[in-house]
Amino acid sequence: MSAPMSAAEIRDAFLKFFEQHGHRRVGSSSLVPANDPTLLFTNAGMVQFKDVFTGREPRDYKRATTSQKCVRAGGKHNDLDNVGFTARHHTFFEMLGNFSFGDYFKADAIAFAWQFVTQVLGLPKERLSVTVFKGEAGIPADDEAYELWAKQGVAKDRIRRLGLADNFWSMGDVGPCGPCSEIYFYLPDGPVKEGEYAGESDSWVEIWNLVFMQFERKEKDGALLALPRPSIDTGAGLERVTAAVQGKKSNYDTDVFGPLLAKAAALSKKQYGANEADDASMRVIADHSRATAFLIADGVQPSNEGRGYVLRRIMRRAIRHGSRLGLSEPFFDQTVDAVISQMGAAYPELKESRAFILEATRHEEESFRRTLDRGLKLIDEETQRLKSTGGKVISGDAVFLLHDTHGFPWDLTQVIAKERGLDIDLDGYQKRMTKQRDGSFGGSGEKAVSEIWLTLASRLKPTTFTGYETTDDQGQVLALVQKGAEIQSARAGAEVELVLDQTCFYAESGGQVGDTGQLKSAAAQLEVLDTIKPVATLHVHKVKVVSGELKVGDALQLQVDVARRNAIRANHSATHLLHRALKIVLGDAVKQAGSVVHPDSFRFDYSCFQAPAPEQLEKVEDLVNGWIRDNATASTRVMALDEARASGAIAMFGEKYGERVRVVSVHPESTELCGGTHARATGEIGLFKITQESSIASGVRRIVAVTGVGAFALVRELDKELKRAADVLKAPRQDVVKRIEALQARVKEQDAELKRAQLKAQTGASASFVDKQVGAVKVRTQQVSAPCDANVMRELADRYRDQLQSGVVGLGGETADGKALILVAATKDIVAKGFKAGEAVRQMAETVGGKGGGKPDLAQAGGTDPSKIPQALERLYELVKV
Repeated sequence: MSAPMSAAEIRDAFLKFFEQHGHRRVGSSSLVPANDPTLLFTNAGMVQFKDVFTGREPRDYKRATTSQKCVRAGGKHNDLDNVGFTARHHTFFEMLGNFSFGDYFKADAIAFAWQFVTQVLGLPKERLSVTVFKGEAGIPADDEAYELWAKQGVAKDRIRRLGLADNFWSMGDVGPCGPCSEIYFYLPDGPVKEGEYAGESDSWVEIWNLVFMQFERKEKDGALLALPRPSIDTGAGLERVTAAVQGKKSNYDTDVFGPLLAKAAALSKKQYGANEADDASMRVIADHSRATAFLIADGVQPSNEGRGYVLRRIMRRAIRHGSRLGLSEPFFDQTVDAVISQMGAAYPELKESRAFILEATRHEEESFRRTLDRGLKLIDEETQRLKSTGGKVISGDAVFLLHDTHGFPWDLTQVIAKERGLDIDLDGYQKRMTKQRDGSFGGSGEKAVSEIWLTLASRLKPTTFTGYETTDDQGQVLALVQKGAEIQSARAGAEVELVLDQTCFYAESGGQVGDTGQLKSAAAQLEVLDTIKPVATLHVHKVKVVSGELKVGDALQLQVDVARRNAIRANHSATHLLHRALKIVLGDAVKQAGSVVHPDSFRFDYSCFQAPAPEQLEKVEDLVNGWIRDNATASTRVMALDEARASGAIAMFGEKYGERVRVVSVHPESTELCGGTHARATGEIGLFKITQESSIASGVRRIVAVTGVGAFALVRELDKELKRAADVLKAPRQDVVKRIEALQARVKEQDAELKRAQLKAQTGASASFVDKQVGAVKVRTQQVSAPCDANVMRELADRYRDQLQSGVVGLGGETADGKALILVAATKDIVAKGFKAGEAVRQMAETVGGKGGGKPDLAQAGGTDPSKIPQALERLYELVKV
């Protein structure tokens, strides 16, 4: 008997099966949805095809098949609390899917599905059941699907009819919708028991859902209208299908999780299966390692907001379960690395980002472990307090403190509380969070696409871009838009947006700003203010009509601002060289985290968890300028995405790539996937100079730099500043630093001499201080001469304390800006008897209209009324009570 198929074999078999039936194999989209502010993460296979189903985005195929990366944690789809404690809940999973965009419909979808599960996977028909929509709320039953399943040979007692909640799907309150049909597998050993039905018994597990998009609802609760081109959207969870094929009751018992559980067991020196509580912790670690690896690979980093906060919750939950297993040292990067090793072949982005994924994981665990023990101690103290008072709920303030100070996500605190028979005040915590953030938290930070561009994208052919080859061209106006609505013409003075059939103007994308320039028709002249790409298929020109009248259908002569484009090209090529240089100098963990390329400068954000040393930045500059001097010729190739990745080309953070990509080599050292415009040779960059390097977020740093004319202008300005400094100092340029250092040393010495003189003047005036005996305590007070200096007063107080050996000192004086300054000091023995200088000076400050405080042995205060200093000093005698 041959071994059952592995998960990798099932994935490959699924994609090959549908390829053989005319489907285009499409790579998984990012876990960060593109242009969809309603979703925190990609949670289904159809997400990347949403605009294709609605007709807003054209594709050159009508059938597709994918294995889609999905995450359900946070937001509406949140399985986090159940993960590790059930057989089939996961944060990360793979969704196998086949899709038809107005091509085949129910008959083929059902036939494909039944053929694959019974013939390719070899699942026994007697252990399979299907469900169809029974009809409800005025929507007719899906009798067609019922008959089609029966035609495939499914016994009628294995075709179950279910209602809206189970077997009807909609994209939202409005839009495409339709009945669905699900395939179930019977998990228990032995024959199917009488009375156990699919969709009603836990013995049956859903492994595949077929959605039949045949209706559209124009308004909420409105009538269902038949779609002219019905479509198919299916989804089969790879983990569930694998469990069925491998005969496992739990997804965690399959080869999907086996290597990861083995790694967790080895690290913790525990045996999986020996203890259910330990098993649950290992399952949490295994599942969360997958989510962590894939989310970081797709550009999400742990943070306190949005997607980053969900990732942080996932990671810290896993780390806490590791701690529960006795793993007191960082371990999580090792289980995450096991994910990369296991799945890197199917998802190359894991291997490409391996160094960064592991560094980000280590950094987050080290950060959390610094506060983990203190946080757990706080929970212990709160638990003991509640037990002593009979309470059962950890306060919202305590939950907030654990989150804000110790990095404990609220749900982690809730889990720990439940383990101890307690609950948390979630409402109180959320009120504290709302108050702290002033209502700013929430949302994914993405911008929705204006409806007008989606409408135009569904109607117009994609814009042909000719800007790689030329900066002047011709085009025809296909659409004019003003204030979100189509117009037919625009006169002089109007600012409008226009779409052409073809353009040489680069539209802002990939961090590169859009082109500007001129457009001219027979009747109008226009200035292009910007070029954008609100949807993938359209270049939109923001223009001002300088003269004449522009109409839809007009032919235009196009002219890009060449000087500006050339400066942008040089800066864009420099970002590629900078990226490579950073990897060489700082290590492969460096990963681009964003960029903005302007004509006058550019900024480059990159992942790094510590500031580079000055000499490292110098090395980066040297490498880039060396490659510029090579004057290497740039090359561009268009190839399949998989081929590009296999060649070593680096994919850019946050970019959405199609099946065929543009690969740019600006130098033999640098090959990246890029759709931007570039210098023809590195020599055109001229010169590269870093102007700023700083941290912008945890683990993310930013470099600002200039090239070409901008870099030469910077060097010239710095040279002028150096010459001015040399002239002022009356020194040669090469001696400017030495002369400044000498001057600083002289100033420092003169300051010291001045303070010594002031101190001598104050102490020399022996009659100016007053000694009194207050009980057993000596008290010395003095109003020092104006203008007083805080440092001098502290030195004077130290000298008086040494002279007294035991006692209290009170000093007061008027500062150079006319304010009162009070200082109180006490010897150690007086402090030991209970005297507190901070409390004394606080009360004395009230006399001079101010406030202050400090340590028990030394404190100072300020005030607005120096005329009351004598009364303040007099009050000290009343406060010395020891």
